[in-house]
Amino acid sequence: MIHNTILYIRSLSGLKMMTIVVILMLAGAGCKSKKKAMEASNAAAEKARMEQEAASRKQREEEERQRKEAEARAQRERDAEAKKREPYTRLERYFSSISGSGNTTAANNSINEALAMFSSPETPVLIIISQSGEQKDYDRPTTIREYLNYLKDQQKNANKIEKLEFDGSGKITTVELTKLK
Repeated sequence: MIHNTILYIRSLSGLKMMTIVVILMLAGAGCKSKKKAMEASNAAAEKARMEQEAASRKQREEEERQRKEAEARAQRERDAEAKKREPYTRLERYFSSISGSGNTTAANNSINEALAMFSSPETPVLIIISQSGEQKDYDRPTTIREYLNYLKDQQKNANKIEKLEFDGSGKITTVELTKLK
């Protein structure tokens, strides 16, 4: 078959021959440009895919960073709240220990430890007996020393800490209690 094609080409005139050669060259050049166009298209698609992956990765990293920041902020808030609640919790434990102690010596030791939390043994203790909105009615004021001795004598804690006020050194300056119902 190739042999027949060669014989056919030889039998053509020079002008026809030139026309066929030009057509074959154009066809060959067209294939090369299509190949180059495909390669360029593939390269552009690959570049676009890589840019999209980079943008996606950057977005995931930003979301992860924001999530970690939110977790750290929440942990700081929990820590601050726990630190704020620590004196309340500690004083509640002293109240329970003193009121629940059957041993006077142990109760007196707990009283002395608890008094170290206060600016003075004469720190006022206010017990709320009723409240209407912001208006509070208090029982007769007492001191922290008297209140702790009262807990020791009564051997029950019928009040809950409502509010503590502190001085600059972190010592309690006022205790506000509410009656448990």
